[in-house]
Amino acid sequence: MIVELGHFALILAVFVALVQATVPLIGAQRGNQAWTNMAGAAATAQFLCIGVAFAALTYAYVVSDFSVLNVATNSHTAKPMLYKVSGVWGNHEGSLLLWITILAVFGMAVGVFGRNLPPALRARVLSVQAMITVGFLLFILFTSNPFERLDPAPADGSGLNPLLQDPGLAFHPPFLYLGYVGFSMAFSFAVAALIEGRVDAAWARWVRPWTLAAWVFLTCGIALGSWWAYYELGWGGWWYWDPVENASFMPWLAGTALLHSAVVVEKRDALKSWTILLAIITFSLSLLGTFLVRSGVLTSVHSFAADPTRGVFILALLIACTGGSLTLYAVRAPALKGGGLFAPVSREGGLVLNNLLMSTAAGTVLLGTLYPLFADALNLGKVSVGPPFFNAVFVPLMVPMVVAMAIGPMLAWKRGDLGGTLARLKLAFAAAAAAAVATWLLVGGDGATVGAVGGIALAAWLLVGTLVEYGERIRLFRAPLGESLRRARHLPRAAYGMTITHAGLAVVIAGITGSEAWKIESVQVMRPGDTVEVAGYDYTLKSVNSFRGPNYSGLRGVFEVTRDGRPVTVLEPERRQYTQPPRPTTEAAIWTNGWADLYAVIADADNRGGYVTRLYHNPLIPWLWIGALTMVVGGLVSLSDRRHRVGAPSRRQVRPAKTLQPAE
Repeated sequence: MIVELGHFALILAVFVALVQATVPLIGAQRGNQAWTNMAGAAATAQFLCIGVAFAALTYAYVVSDFSVLNVATNSHTAKPMLYKVSGVWGNHEGSLLLWITILAVFGMAVGVFGRNLPPALRARVLSVQAMITVGFLLFILFTSNPFERLDPAPADGSGLNPLLQDPGLAFHPPFLYLGYVGFSMAFSFAVAALIEGRVDAAWARWVRPWTLAAWVFLTCGIALGSWWAYYELGWGGWWYWDPVENASFMPWLAGTALLHSAVVVEKRDALKSWTILLAIITFSLSLLGTFLVRSGVLTSVHSFAADPTRGVFILALLIACTGGSLTLYAVRAPALKGGGLFAPVSREGGLVLNNLLMSTAAGTVLLGTLYPLFADALNLGKVSVGPPFFNAVFVPLMVPMVVAMAIGPMLAWKRGDLGGTLARLKLAFAAAAAAAVATWLLVGGDGATVGAVGGIALAAWLLVGTLVEYGERIRLFRAPLGESLRRARHLPRAAYGMTITHAGLAVVIAGITGSEAWKIESVQVMRPGDTVEVAGYDYTLKSVNSFRGPNYSGLRGVFEVTRDGRPVTVLEPERRQYTQPPRPTTEAAIWTNGWADLYAVIADADNRGGYVTRLYHNPLIPWLWIGALTMVVGGLVSLSDRRHRVGAPSRRQVRPAKTLQPAE
């Protein structure tokens, strides 16, 4: 009965979404206040309907209701409760329902917390949001119904993919979807602005918090997915330029450009048309990622098995959403009046450079991801585009962007003094040079490649440059300490957020550089008692023991790690064999000291008393996760700025011209 209630609520949500998509839009166009105000109530009603559906499916998983096909296919009674719940979104149908639920959450949030928006704009935004929801609701009901019954019901389920039975993967999809779907709000604001024919500083202030929230969630989701790939897949790496990884990275790049572009609209009333286009492109890339994952056009450990019907439906939805919005943009964008002029060397110019490089990087990743698919479709042969291509074209684009990140915030609006700014960054220059020299001297030889030295120098440049910019804001060492502290107290949280985020990126760059340039890998067959030396650490395989978990059995190796005869740690990697479904997984053992990770993997036996082992030394890779977490914290600090919640600038009212009265 609860399952049928969820199915009925999902059907009811379609009709509510149709009302929300049409009535408020017509009301805003005709000036009908009652119809316009219906948007908020409809968004709340839609959220309640979809929330009931999601709760019903979750209940079916928790109680192991195997009369539901989705539960029988993706769950099992022996699964721990965490993975029963996460199994709701560990499949195509359930993850799509999670996507729609988040879509409804964002719509309701605008309805509840967007009361400072002009009623007409709010109605148009929620109507556009509802149009997106209608498309996905029809998709799930006609091609991916999560409430389909199974008769007769099996005694037990088939189980969840063992790779997904992990805490990292339990939380990775919700954060990723919060990012993907969050950009739908920027899209809805952009389309609403095109319909209204008006983009100004107030619009930019309203759209920024929604875009920033989506960016924070997507950053967290990508970091969680990368961390999961690092410790779960057992290959010692954290990013492989997998097509599905790229599908999440492209909207992140475009969304980062959108955030910076919206600042220019808010501060200088410029780049309006470009900001609207970026909002459309960012969400379109999110939809493209959905298509790649669910259409079956590519194979990945991240993708869902899908049939052609689903792929065609999502492709039609992608074309309708992207094509329709771009057509509207082509018609209405020329009417958007430009704002203030600015010199190329200015803070606006720095943000434009950021936009160009980020957009070019997103386009490059898009080309590398889609080219093999097009080549295969056109019978041009099988083409593989992997890390060498992406590293060769992506890194050169990011280097000038990182250099500009330290310079841009110190330039004045409208017209900046590049010479004076570079002079104030002399400490950053010195730090970059010192980091380069220290890297060369400490690593030396073949390990100190030009790329590695440059990467560490670039990280030092950005970190110190960011701190210098903060010091300039509070006039540190240029004013009495009391005045600097007063300035620091009154500095907007958004400024602190920018400083923290840029510093976090510097740490990420250092982590990427170290893990890519100086990683050491050793693969061999070991027997208990054997010792292998990796990067000055001695790994001794003490024993390999069988064990049994809640729904799997496995082997656990015990490595005793020493350095110069002194004990460092004990690593216990596992090789698991799940019973339902019957699949093996690798559980790496990782020990970190903050500077490097010691990483051990045990694989299959060789039938002669030995076991294949992989041992890694990954320098600076912990900095990658620390830096990513710092970026998320920076985004949250910026999001907490009171200006993002209240006090949006009032839209300029055009006063009617005074007319002269004829003399009597």
